[in-house]
Amino acid sequence: MIEFFVGLSPTLQALCATLFTYGVTMLGAAIVFFFKEVKKGIMDGLLGFSAGVMIAASFWSLLSPAIEMADSMQMNSWLIVFLGFFAGGILLFIGDKISDFLLRKKDCTNQYSSKIKRCLMLVFSITLHNIPEGMAIGVAFGGIASGVPGMTVIGAVMLAIGIGIQNFPEGAAVSLPLRSEGFSRYKSFMIGQASALVEPISAVIGAILVMYIRSMMPFLLAFAAGAMLIVAARELLPESVKEHKNLSTLGLVFGFVLMMILDVTLG
Repeated sequence: MIEFFVGLSPTLQALCATLFTYGVTMLGAAIVFFFKEVKKGIMDGLLGFSAGVMIAASFWSLLSPAIEMADSMQMNSWLIVFLGFFAGGILLFIGDKISDFLLRKKDCTNQYSSKIKRCLMLVFSITLHNIPEGMAIGVAFGGIASGVPGMTVIGAVMLAIGIGIQNFPEGAAVSLPLRSEGFSRYKSFMIGQASALVEPISAVIGAILVMYIRSMMPFLLAFAAGAMLIVAARELLPESVKEHKNLSTLGLVFGFVLMMILDVTLG
């Protein structure tokens, strides 16, 4: 199984990895068939773990290889990495602010249209986060094929696992509130899983860009790192420490250390 996966093209590897993350989102959304809610402590621990994995991956799997590659291509490494990191972070930040603004609007004319609007805005908000996450996975696998120093299959796989874990509560975060507002279990599930459909698409695009436009590699790697760090700092950590700070902190440390060890020892 492992040999089969390693033997695939980077584009197919990225597609398979994001089909996994999409599948985890489906599992999270499917909770609506069995429960009305999930213990907050479990969710907070998972969110902290995912944040730790993503923070570690943003450096060892993305930023560090971006700097090394920029140096090897005789680019101004600090400037290229800064621009990519800033662009990724600010783009996701702006998208997040736009989705927050849309979610706060309450100018609907009736209760039904209000429910539909909240539903669409909730999916839109989660989808915004999933686009750079999918692209980060695609860039990671495409970078391996391009011979980027420091990038490994295990690092890319761990990145996908970390993103997949945080997709589980995201799927539940969409389906459970919709169920509580009166949507059927089936509709709540379908809307919840739909938020991750963009991940495989953006992953394939990221892998193709990296493989065929090599000069963009340092910028794209830094871009993905900036977007991921914003997701961890703005979405995962604040949500996870509201009620269960200890569980979230332990999850963060464990996720960071695990990703660091795997990336350094197996890289």
